[in-house]
Amino acid sequence: MDRIDTMKVFTRVYERRSFSAAAEDLNLPASTVSDVIKKLEAKIGVVLLERTTRQVTPTIDGDAFYHRCLSIIQDVEDAETFLSGAKPKGALRVDVHGTLARHFLMPKLPDFLANYPEIDLFLSEGDRIADVIREGIDCVLRVGNIQPQELVAKQIATLEEVTVASPQYIQKFGLPSDYQALEKHQMVGFRATGSSTPMPLEFCIGGNTHTLSINTSLTVNSAETLVMAACNGLGIVQVPRYHVAQDISEGRLIPMLEDCPPAPSPVSVLYPRNRKYASRVKAFVDWLGDVF
Repeated sequence: MDRIDTMKVFTRVYERRSFSAAAEDLNLPASTVSDVIKKLEAKIGVVLLERTTRQVTPTIDGDAFYHRCLSIIQDVEDAETFLSGAKPKGALRVDVHGTLARHFLMPKLPDFLANYPEIDLFLSEGDRIADVIREGIDCVLRVGNIQPQELVAKQIATLEEVTVASPQYIQKFGLPSDYQALEKHQMVGFRATGSSTPMPLEFCIGGNTHTLSINTSLTVNSAETLVMAACNGLGIVQVPRYHVAQDISEGRLIPMLEDCPPAPSPVSVLYPRNRKYASRVKAFVDWLGDVF
């Protein structure tokens, strides 16, 4: 391996904290990855990674070397792409919110892959902010006001939100005239990962946002389950309109209080602060902007 390839192996082991996981990502034998790191440490005369039977931990020198390697690798890749006019290539790992991906990304993903045939895309699904560096993820696509200190967030779209309930629910509880009348109603609670309480309902009136927590018949942590519960008459929910557009058109859900809707939800791409914006990540984010 040349120096750049060696640096790529080292940075992947550093991020994954595992020789076997790095080997799997790079499609290399684990023995090769281990050998590369041993030769690298012998060459520079510094221990970069402490190994135990359970984990790999970077030393202080290894941590400093990692950040220098990231910068060098990206500079080389950018220079090669610029001079050759070649399109971005290489592995791209993206963690997405599943419902968002299935609705917006998947229908148009064949176009992206056809335009960038040398990008090897891996999509994982989640609703939490993953340990991006540790899990080797290049960027995360999320909905909501999320700004972890260790990540940079780039907003690419907003989603219209809507308040809905089923015909069965409205027949039982009635259609509220304003949001304050909801105190006698019930909602299906949604509890985000890491939260101990359901999110309150939200209403925008005259530029001001009002929140309201009412009785919950059920609390869930899945967007799909939330919508299904509402369709089955278990309570009011607030969700992005795209998610329930078909349910509304086919009469399974009915919009309410449309004169005071929830605030639109931002859609953002997040990536580690300590990484340069790789050309393949930029290509993907630019494509996402077009998709939304």
